[in-house]
Amino acid sequence: MEKHMKIYYTSDIHGYLFPTNYADTKERDLGLLKCISNFKKEENTLIIDGGDMLQGSALATYCQTHPEEGFPQAEVLNRAGYDFVTVGNHDVNYGTSYLYKYVEALDATCVCENLLDAKSKKQKFPWTIKTLENGLKVGIVGVVTDYINVWEKEENIKDITISDPFIAAKQALEEMKPQVDLTICIYHGGFERDVKSGSILSKTSENIGYKICEELDFDLLLTGHQHLLIEGQLLHGTYIVQPSSNGQNYFEIEIEKGQNNSIITSKIGKPIGAPDANLIVKLDPLETKVQNWLDQAIGKLNSDAKASEKLDMALYGSPVVELIGAVQLQASNAQITVVSLANTSPGFHRNVTMRDVIATYPYTNQLITLKITGAQLKQVVDKNADYFSLDEQNKVIISPSYLYPKIEHYHFDFFVGIDYTIDLCQQPGERVTELSYKKQRIKDTDEFTIALSDYRASGGGGFPVYQECPVINEGAEEIVELIISFIHSKDEVMIPKNLNFRIDHCHK
Repeated sequence: MEKHMKIYYTSDIHGYLFPTNYADTKERDLGLLKCISNFKKEENTLIIDGGDMLQGSALATYCQTHPEEGFPQAEVLNRAGYDFVTVGNHDVNYGTSYLYKYVEALDATCVCENLLDAKSKKQKFPWTIKTLENGLKVGIVGVVTDYINVWEKEENIKDITISDPFIAAKQALEEMKPQVDLTICIYHGGFERDVKSGSILSKTSENIGYKICEELDFDLLLTGHQHLLIEGQLLHGTYIVQPSSNGQNYFEIEIEKGQNNSIITSKIGKPIGAPDANLIVKLDPLETKVQNWLDQAIGKLNSDAKASEKLDMALYGSPVVELIGAVQLQASNAQITVVSLANTSPGFHRNVTMRDVIATYPYTNQLITLKITGAQLKQVVDKNADYFSLDEQNKVIISPSYLYPKIEHYHFDFFVGIDYTIDLCQQPGERVTELSYKKQRIKDTDEFTIALSDYRASGGGGFPVYQECPVINEGAEEIVELIISFIHSKDEVMIPKNLNFRIDHCHK
């Protein structure tokens, strides 16, 4: 006899509860409140979240800095009736104690098999079995990308170990499979290969979704992390889905479990409903505080420092990069600094508000100063040129690898303090044709101090060279705090012009 169950699945909400992007006050079709208004929970329904709930939105930032506000994310998940969540890499950005308080506030069960106690090596959030009203036994395991070990500040994860997610998922599957009718893996990670063609997208272990499908036999793999909308489909016998970020969509998954097989179908849900009125009444005072906080005046610039199109900025620079570069140079006293912008970075109005800063620099990164040689500097400037590609008409475009499977404009860097020229018609490794500091050509043996985000210093974005560089200053303040202090400390900030680079390419 067939048994039916339903799953509602969200992931990578990043604290976007209300239908706003916080860059302005317009209502938009996004956010968890609009998503859950469409959920219809019954006794054979599970509601699951794939992680990255605690960091990202202005509301999430505000709550972290105002602990008296608690966890509105948990309130929304509890009201919707979530059954299971896993941990995302950004959920440890504020330390494990903050994560544990969030988990305690949840009615849902947290599963994250490869998050271990550092001393005992035991799972903090082990796999579990859920028996539905119709008798269907569902085995559920969660795993998170082990690139947390690469990216995260050491003090934030000092009491835990993030083990290999594949090994953890494999062992859990072996244990649970004889005991259940259906197996589900919630993986806060994505796919290292194109799910249609199988072509390699990444050679790192950050995303191993394809390997999980190829080598293990879960019935359902719920993925995230890449913010890439992947429609429901079978991959090597495992049904996969992935929603995009910030509650822009969710999945409604239907499963018919027969004696010998499972038929799984899904549809993409849109956040178009009216949010729960009681929840809105409960959370509106907090949202008002957040909006008022965002509208706080910080200071004044001599002109707007707004962002333009990503390719245009990458080719010609931008006043928003100039401003952040000036902040980082002053804070670090380094000779060179590296500026990276988020996928969405609107920039600053002349009269700067907190909204400008949070929307433009949404990360929790700290500024780290390293010692770098001329040879290493040339390597990273050349690697950065991977962002560019040439189309059939020899026109410069953004390399497709930065747009798919995940949009990664934040992996392109601006180097402030040096003069450099990139020739896109040269081979990788030979694209830096000019490199100088204070009008002097940089030699391989020269040494410099360079300030950059702790994420980039960890090698994030494919820059392992930085891991070889000695640390001069680890920094204590987040870059967003440095930006606020810099603007606030002056009557009027003059936007400098320190960027000096050129992107060349051959013409037909």
